[in-house]
Amino acid sequence: MVMEVFQPDGPTFLELMEQALSSTERGYDLVAKKFDQTPFRTPEPIVLEMAKQIGDVDDALDVCCGTGAALGALRERTRNRVVGLDFSQGMLDEAKRRLASAPGTAKIELVLGDALALPFDNEFDVVTSVGAFGHILREDEDRFLAGIFRALRPGGSFVFVTSEVPPPTTPWFWMAHGFNAVMRVRNALLQSQFIMYYLTFMWPDIRPTLVRAGFEVTAERDVFPKPYGRGILVRARKPRA
Repeated sequence: MVMEVFQPDGPTFLELMEQALSSTERGYDLVAKKFDQTPFRTPEPIVLEMAKQIGDVDDALDVCCGTGAALGALRERTRNRVVGLDFSQGMLDEAKRRLASAPGTAKIELVLGDALALPFDNEFDVVTSVGAFGHILREDEDRFLAGIFRALRPGGSFVFVTSEVPPPTTPWFWMAHGFNAVMRVRNALLQSQFIMYYLTFMWPDIRPTLVRAGFEVTAERDVFPKPYGRGILVRARKPRA
């Protein structure tokens, strides 16, 4: 992981430390121009396969869009408009630059906003979010999903990728829990909160929360190519009536 984080064109150790000591929004503003040279950007095979599984739609929204990892793939399959919302202006600026030549004809709209207070009502056929669930506290999940439910048209779907919690016998299980413990201590000691935790929105734990929000939920395995075979594609559909 250390070797993956410190790429030649990516953030330096000091830049990542400055990010970690800032608020979440300010932290992403600081690393926006180098974010895509980190392992934290959702891999292209995942977003391409997710868009393929979604198919063609009229209007799409990507929540916590970052530098636009999913927006380019969605634009190719969207007829009218594809909207990206993020709380970091720096990340949106980078998304605008990277999406300038993205294939497709759908209008691209980039919105500075709060994922917990989405300014949309019955506007989209599909809503996605990739690589961002660690920024949603568990106590905010109901509010987050309520906004997505409201943003969807009847019959529309919230589509995202997750996985199961790794077993305690794996190194990733302990690394994730160790990281989360460090972040809890950091946020207890510093006033500026940096919200980022692993092992959130995991399957099947997230299913009851989705159902409580009003969604009809299905999950598909064996969708993504190696080495992403553990990925689970979740479709949370807003009922038509």
